[in-house]
Amino acid sequence: MRINFTKMHGCGNDYIYVDCTRAELPDPGVISAVMSPRHHSVGADGLVLICRSNVADFKMRMFNLDGSEGNMCGNAIRCVGKYVYDCGMTNKTELDIETRSGVRHLSLSVSGGRVDFVTVDMGKASLSPESLPMRAITPKINAPVTINGGEYRITAVSMGNPHQVIFHDKPESLELERIGPDFENFELFPERVNTEFVRVEGRDRIFMRVWERGSGETYACGTGACASAVASVLCGKCDAGVPIRVGLVGGELEVTVMDDMRVYMRGPAVKVYEGVYEYEPNA
Repeated sequence: MRINFTKMHGCGNDYIYVDCTRAELPDPGVISAVMSPRHHSVGADGLVLICRSNVADFKMRMFNLDGSEGNMCGNAIRCVGKYVYDCGMTNKTELDIETRSGVRHLSLSVSGGRVDFVTVDMGKASLSPESLPMRAITPKINAPVTINGGEYRITAVSMGNPHQVIFHDKPESLELERIGPDFENFELFPERVNTEFVRVEGRDRIFMRVWERGSGETYACGTGACASAVASVLCGKCDAGVPIRVGLVGGELEVTVMDDMRVYMRGPAVKVYEGVYEYEPNA
């Protein structure tokens, strides 16, 4: 089977994008696990399908490197907006995209006939244990926990998928390949969890590294950047209503957390190349 795909990234968070508006892609989880490994295949953090929707302009399905289906990806949804506009699938610069976490609204910034930046209404952050889900009765805001014998303070935030944010003076020094799986599989979160290690650099500036469930360390995580900004506001380290510059390994996003916990994210979307993958189901 020949799969036409486009490689795109947002701040280095790269995915393989496939247009499924005309025909479905069989076994997308398996295909993601085959196409995503670096060095041996296309190489990406996962696979994104662009599909028809009955409730929005388009629907996004995203699959992690391990083949598991994710709920939402802030960097990927920006690239979906660029894809459908640049490919002439829509002429609208205000779009609604369906995800497993609900419909998200996109505002496209166009330059020279191409989308370069996208602002996403990420919806309201939730702290409720049920929304994450989390095995707890009350929310966790800068709450002490023990993970693999170490003492940490976490702020648990749902941005459509679960995040635990940990403030750390030197996130660059962490051996995430070694410790990341312990955080991802922390027993407090029955469906695993994304973990952000965040250094606060000012009232409107933070830096983070992320370990994503199902993918490991990635260069950027849009929902993780939003969760980190929310945690920074909740813990009194940054201000609500003011754009917060979130530095990531792969670039920078701008996140604004409103007083009612609605979150807006602005960042780039970049097309890298197009290709055709020769998929052999029984290989």
